[in-house]
Amino acid sequence: MTNLIKIFSKKTRTILAVFAVPLVIYFSINTFSDEEVSFNADVRPIINTKCISCHGGVKQSGGFSLLFREEALGKTKSGKFAIVPGDPDESELMRRITSHDPDVRMPYNKDPLSNDEIDIFRRWIKQGAKWEDHWSFLKPENINPPDYNNGFVQNDIDRFILEKLDETGLEYSPEADKTTLIRRVSLDLTGLPPTEEEVTAFLKDKSPDAYEKVVDRFLKSPAYGERWTAMWLDLARFADSRGYEKDSHRNIWRYRDYLIRSFNEDKPYDKFTIEQLAGDLLPNATEDQIIATAFHRNTMNNDEGGTDNEEFRTAEVIDRVNTTFDVWQGLTLSCVQCHTHPYDPIKHKEYYNFMAYFNNTRDNDLDDESPTFLVKEDYDEKKANAIISYIKELSGDKTEIPNSFREKRKKYIQTQLEPKDFDESKNIEFIHPSVKFLGFDSYIVYNDINLSGVKTLGLLYTSDKEGKVEVRLNNPNGPLLATVNLAFTFSGTGSVKTDIKQTNGRHKIYFILKPNDQGFGDLRLREIQLIPGKAEGKLSTKDSILASEKSKLAKILNPVGTPVFEELKGSGRRTTNVFIRGNWMAKGEKVNPAIPKSLNPFPKGAPQNRLGMAMWLTSKDNPLTARVAVNRFWEQLFGYGIVETLEDFGSQGIKPTHPELLDWMAVKFMNDYDWSMKKILKLMVMSGTYRQSSIVRAEHLKKDAANKFLARGPRVRLTAEQIRDQALAVSGLLSPKMFGPSVMPHQPPRLWQTVYNGMDWKLSEGEDKNRRAIYTYMKRTSPYPNMLNFDAPSREFCVVRRIRTNTPLQSLALLNDTTYTEASVALAKRMIKEGGKDIKNRIKTGYKIALIHDPDQKTMNKLLGFYTKAATYYNKDNNKAILMAGQKENAREIAPLTLVASAIINLDEFITKE
Repeated sequence: MTNLIKIFSKKTRTILAVFAVPLVIYFSINTFSDEEVSFNADVRPIINTKCISCHGGVKQSGGFSLLFREEALGKTKSGKFAIVPGDPDESELMRRITSHDPDVRMPYNKDPLSNDEIDIFRRWIKQGAKWEDHWSFLKPENINPPDYNNGFVQNDIDRFILEKLDETGLEYSPEADKTTLIRRVSLDLTGLPPTEEEVTAFLKDKSPDAYEKVVDRFLKSPAYGERWTAMWLDLARFADSRGYEKDSHRNIWRYRDYLIRSFNEDKPYDKFTIEQLAGDLLPNATEDQIIATAFHRNTMNNDEGGTDNEEFRTAEVIDRVNTTFDVWQGLTLSCVQCHTHPYDPIKHKEYYNFMAYFNNTRDNDLDDESPTFLVKEDYDEKKANAIISYIKELSGDKTEIPNSFREKRKKYIQTQLEPKDFDESKNIEFIHPSVKFLGFDSYIVYNDINLSGVKTLGLLYTSDKEGKVEVRLNNPNGPLLATVNLAFTFSGTGSVKTDIKQTNGRHKIYFILKPNDQGFGDLRLREIQLIPGKAEGKLSTKDSILASEKSKLAKILNPVGTPVFEELKGSGRRTTNVFIRGNWMAKGEKVNPAIPKSLNPFPKGAPQNRLGMAMWLTSKDNPLTARVAVNRFWEQLFGYGIVETLEDFGSQGIKPTHPELLDWMAVKFMNDYDWSMKKILKLMVMSGTYRQSSIVRAEHLKKDAANKFLARGPRVRLTAEQIRDQALAVSGLLSPKMFGPSVMPHQPPRLWQTVYNGMDWKLSEGEDKNRRAIYTYMKRTSPYPNMLNFDAPSREFCVVRRIRTNTPLQSLALLNDTTYTEASVALAKRMIKEGGKDIKNRIKTGYKIALIHDPDQKTMNKLLGFYTKAATYYNKDNNKAILMAGQKENAREIAPLTLVASAIINLDEFITKE
């Protein structure tokens, strides 16, 4: 062949070359033209980056959308089909992306698609334009781990990791030393450093299962529940205040206790989920299951006067919808409030279908946060029984006093209508414990009230003018039940009784303010009584005494409880409508509860309410719940999720680094482990991947600086809670006290300048100021600054992923914050007590207490030099030594060691998980 070419002239060879290039391209294209095109792998990335902004869920230029298959294959506004499966030449899409006319070519006013991208579209259409759901919308399947076996492999996780390392050309790292390993796993599982006894026992234990015994011990530690509760509180947007301008106190600490107990008892994740979303709807719901529903009562509540309660109730419901998807589905559903999702297959209407599940709870953005739930220790049972006995004596009631707290409330308190319990209102303001009418068109409505046998209406009220209130049935213009004339009450409380038209059954009752000559300046209803039997005129003395005693009882049986969910029933149920463009005042069509069609079907036999919705979320057919949970646990241990965007598993989220591993763990979590959180965490920390040394090699920085492919162990900055708890732990100051109301540790003065509610930061006494960080009082408009510095959120909304930062404020906090200063003093005292008389040994002791291992010589020399300078300084000025040590006795001995202790607490190694 070579000789044959030589005989051609140079000109002839040039002509052959010109024809050869297109021939090569032709044969190349046709060689691979039969290769199957994957919609997810090949086509979707082009659509998402080049097409979807104009042809998606929000904007559908030319009547063409690539979000749903039926839309993509339908006729466009021009009447042509953009995609004709099997026929690229008849597909308008191909004509547009290959056109040379800038007014026709797509993407419009953007760079044209590459030849490779055009070829992918052509072959995809020719092969039938097969559509695939995004990977996260497909149910995870059980996958056989890759066949890898070497000394690195501790369990099947490592086989998936090794496969990816081979693909990227990286090598795994050796196992970390035992001191590093025990500190790492202790901080990860309990949020605290290991004790000296735990370290010593581990170092001495030479058995093959020594590390597993350590892991099991930490999983059984009460501190385990506190550590993982800290993670969940961000998701639950837990705070001790209600947010907005007034930001009043919220009594919700019992929900935190529920979380700690749930994690410690290893409550299955599906049960854990159902209880928080619908615990009140479970048969024979326990106290814990009802308290669990406080998860969605952590929404912000606007107590400011003049705000529209319905507007902010609606805002709370919207927050619940978005948070549910953030936490359990990892999808950005908040986009869909105003329009169909731009990138993921969820339609605008489906947002409100899902919202209907949450739109029927009894809360109303009231300043008493009803409904609330009380447990027995919340009230004085003995005093309550004494008042009940007196009420029974006055009323001639011969029945026994109920044992159940709930029965007492129902029988002796809830027989009357509480003003706060209205279901609908117009132009009123709730001022605890009364309802204030603000104008002549004001009314309040109570739904589903049993009027059978009621003959008399009694009102307790205050008014600065004479007037009247009409009581009507079912609607504002419905049958008139009664007209109540109200007299001027001066500064006291007025009471009146009047006949009411007898009516049977359950109905709506409207209380409507009607004008008269004088009008009302300030009318407040305080109590509404529906009384069987006939009575004339004002309340009798006996009735007044009974009302007074019931009022006393109400105060005992209605102490500040935990805000919880309670479902509306019967005619009290709300109607849910689509909000046009997301505007709550622009109501569109009425919708029923339903889940997005792109996800798994609703479970057969499940009730069509919040409980059924929670069962849908935890169904093993749901493609996202287990994946999202496993990914979150992975991120907590390794620093990054397999899907880095914990908050977005949709088509715009970052692709998983190890998709097969994620699915394998999700299936194992659901099936093999029956949703056990402790078991899946143990699997992760027992892996060789987790046990690797975190020492960074040059090839790591070059190929995988962020350690996404895990060729080394995790090395990340500790969380705000862990940094504070660790400092208190090594100093010996940390309180082991668990549960109960939030506490107020050291905080700079004058940070709280609450205008309306009179609250102030009062330093907790004794050990309470040194409790674990999760017990710290969290005020939304003024979050605890020490934790805010280290990236903890304000808890105004759900935060799925904290973004780690490094700022000068963090160093300043560690050096100067009172908590860390006191911890440094306490650590210095430990150094003196446990290190003997020798200065070097004292410094070595403090370093080992904080970091588990001895300092190397270079570090030791630096610390010793620092100590010498500090000692010289304080020897010259005893007053400053006293100020630093916090005491006169041995101040010059304690002060320089305090600075050394502070330096150790400020070391990068101390605030980092190696």
